[in-house]
Amino acid sequence: MKHTIIDASQFELNEKVVSIKRVTKVVKGGRNFRFTALVVVGDGNGHVGAGLGKAAEIPEAIRKGKEDAAKRLVNVPLDENNSIPHDWTGKFGGASVLLKRSPEGTGVIAGGPARSVCELAGIKNIRTKSLGSNNKQNVVLATIEALKQLKSPEEVARLRGKSVDEIRA
Repeated sequence: MKHTIIDASQFELNEKVVSIKRVTKVVKGGRNFRFTALVVVGDGNGHVGAGLGKAAEIPEAIRKGKEDAAKRLVNVPLDENNSIPHDWTGKFGGASVLLKRSPEGTGVIAGGPARSVCELAGIKNIRTKSLGSNNKQNVVLATIEALKQLKSPEEVARLRGKSVDEIRA
């Protein structure tokens, strides 16, 4: 399935830093310390992306992560009660994230990394369960992978050559 690349300049993107890690490289003269920042960006209206930034200082790593995330935006179809159109499981590495649609008033029931992705995508009602690995980077990427695979009822109807009412029945 082909995904279109979304131009990030047309959206007002909010950012959330999911994790900052200090990484060490041992060299002849001692140790080199650098920082890795996992950043999620989204417009709260169906567009979300995640990126990784690495630098000697934390603010620079966050800036690079935000730039990387803006390049990788995906479109998320939302239904009438700001939930997802159907249940789906996303997998990335050892992590799997189960996304379940929910009725109005449920709120975002999700663990830390998956919660930040759902909130920045503009999803207001969803239940998620993180399965497998708890690695924050893989959980974020598995959540985005699941959101990328979602199809709206209109898209499914078009692919099957039927009307939306026939699909929902």
